Amino acid sequence: MPRASHSLTQGNLAKQILVFSLPLMLSNLLQVLFNMSDIAVVGRFAGSLALGSVGSTTTLVVLFTGFLIGMGNGVNVLVARHFGAKHDQDVEETVHTSLLLCIAAGVAMLVLGLLLAVPLLKLLGTKEELIDGAVLYLRIYFCGMPALAIYNFGNGVLSAVGDTRRPLLYLSISGVVNIALNLFFVIVCQMDVAGVATASIISQYLSAVLILHNLLKSNETYALRFNKLRLHGEKVERVLSVGIPSGIQQAIFSIANLFIQAGVNSFDAIVVAGNAAASNIDTLIYDVMAAFYTACSSFIGQNYGAGNRSRIRKTFFVCLAYSFGTGVVLGLGSVVFGRTLLSIFTTDAAVVEAGMERLVLMGYSYAISALMDCAIAASRGLGKSLVPTIIVILGSCVFRVVWVYTVFTWYHTIFALYFLYPISWTITAAAEITYFIRCYKRQTAGLPHPIRS
Repeated sequence: MPRASHSLTQGNLAKQILVFSLPLMLSNLLQVLFNMSDIAVVGRFAGSLALGSVGSTTTLVVLFTGFLIGMGNGVNVLVARHFGAKHDQDVEETVHTSLLLCIAAGVAMLVLGLLLAVPLLKLLGTKEELIDGAVLYLRIYFCGMPALAIYNFGNGVLSAVGDTRRPLLYLSISGVVNIALNLFFVIVCQMDVAGVATASIISQYLSAVLILHNLLKSNETYALRFNKLRLHGEKVERVLSVGIPSGIQQAIFSIANLFIQAGVNSFDAIVVAGNAAASNIDTLIYDVMAAFYTACSSFIGQNYGAGNRSRIRKTFFVCLAYSFGTGVVLGLGSVVFGRTLLSIFTTDAAVVEAGMERLVLMGYSYAISALMDCAIAASRGLGKSLVPTIIVILGSCVFRVVWVYTVFTWYHTIFALYFLYPISWTITAAAEITYFIRCYKRQTAGLPHPIRS
């Protein structure tokens, strides 16, 4: 069977990582912008109640989709490792096992979402006048969970072998369709909340079909064949051992953020609105930086499989330099141009100033998160996901909840609340980097030092 030409084990590492990451950045930004378009369409053409209904589901959507993204990360790591080692049979078995596991995870998220939509929305304190629309939106949106699982599976496979351009193309196509259907269903068909949700799942199934078609027509080692779909015991264990902790890690932040949001809600409406506006800028910056974390896992996974010890170490430092530098540049940019950026989301001067309170602190802190997230991605590339997840839960989740009920409760200032971000990142980063160094030494102890490339 022919081998793909997307090897991440040779060549100029700094250039390769940058070329690999740029399509990922665009993909991440497109997802954010498409989500914003959903909110913009429903808010502008369906009214404030419809906007509130969709907006009140954000935490739950992130909670469920985060788990599927984590499963995709597990697929990415294992395919990259076997691909780098040129173990064609292992690549084939991992791909076919992973598709079945991801579909099962998508169906599970669908069932849980349908069953838990009402109790979870009530638990979150969704306002009475919004809950009917929110339930309707979630129940339609969750029907797209299997498609989202398939797309993340395919994205994990393709990025593992060095192809980040085709997932970007498929996402772009489905995103344009999503916007067009949003406008059609909401404006022409007067479907408001149901229209936005329906447009979302149609676009999700489109992206899933496109990425499946790519894998089915491929002649590479990672090609998909329906007659080879089966669960291989060892591969099931390995995919789940990386994917489930990664999924939990993705989802757990949503739970911790509920407590932070409760702290924000203890202030007046202007502060709440300012925080919401600034959070949109946070998301854009985080998603740009996240491209380098995916690159870190993919490159380390392939080079670990290939037994290239020095290139593993260099990958970590290059990805860390890129993500840290991006955090510095975009963070300072958000401080300098913060008021202009916030004016995109609000015309209220008081809200803009409230948003700047968050942006000023966060702008100088984004780079710190790179130390934490890059170390997590590097450990995952070595196949270690459980301990990094436990560290994140303790350092960035449990710590934040404790901070909210102690330091923040004592001082009760918005600065005291926002300051928990850089503090928790610093603590977690120290632990994650220490763990990665330990894993690197242990996992690569028997590997040779190949000729530099």
